[in-house]
Amino acid sequence: MNTAGPTLERIARVLHPLRHPPVSEGWNLDELHDLLPDARVHAEAGVLVGLVGRADGLRVVLTLRNENLRNHPGQVSFPGGRVEPADTGALAAALREAAEEIGLAAQQVEPLGFLDPLLTVSGFRVLPAVARISADFVPRPDPGEVAEVFEVPLAWLLAEDSLERIAIQYRGRERQVLQFRSDPLCTPHRIWGATASILFNLRQRLAALREAAA
Repeated sequence: MNTAGPTLERIARVLHPLRHPPVSEGWNLDELHDLLPDARVHAEAGVLVGLVGRADGLRVVLTLRNENLRNHPGQVSFPGGRVEPADTGALAAALREAAEEIGLAAQQVEPLGFLDPLLTVSGFRVLPAVARISADFVPRPDPGEVAEVFEVPLAWLLAEDSLERIAIQYRGRERQVLQFRSDPLCTPHRIWGATASILFNLRQRLAALREAAA
């Protein structure tokens, strides 16, 4: 596998700045037009797209959700959750949830910026916050929520042939969802759905930067 990938500095260039979180509706709104009772009513949530530097390049920190959870059991996700009244916004919610879910301390995180908001069929507007995570971070997953914490090479996630669209039957018709191809050398678990869509958004923003520089 080619381990070359973008630097943290390059990634930061394609993000919405921390001081100006995006206020737009989800970039995937058109895909969900017949799934949401009211596309403008949704709960706010934040997730943490954590990047940690390793010898082979940047890696993305992901979690495998507990099989007993009510929402998305057994699926791969980013640490995060609903924005609570005490949170100052999506970033605060993502950091709080990351501390609770995987034991990530605030001093081990350097937020870089935001990706575009994503709407989910469960009624959330998810704002992903991208952050650098210290290489000395040792996960301490909450077993009630997280079955496993693992890392995936960012270079593989950004590779042109690693992502595919698959057809599923959902609410009466065939729909297309994103999924990363099976590769036991890069990831032990299936990465698809909202998590794959968030990573796709990062891919697209980096591609736009390359095109602008060409």
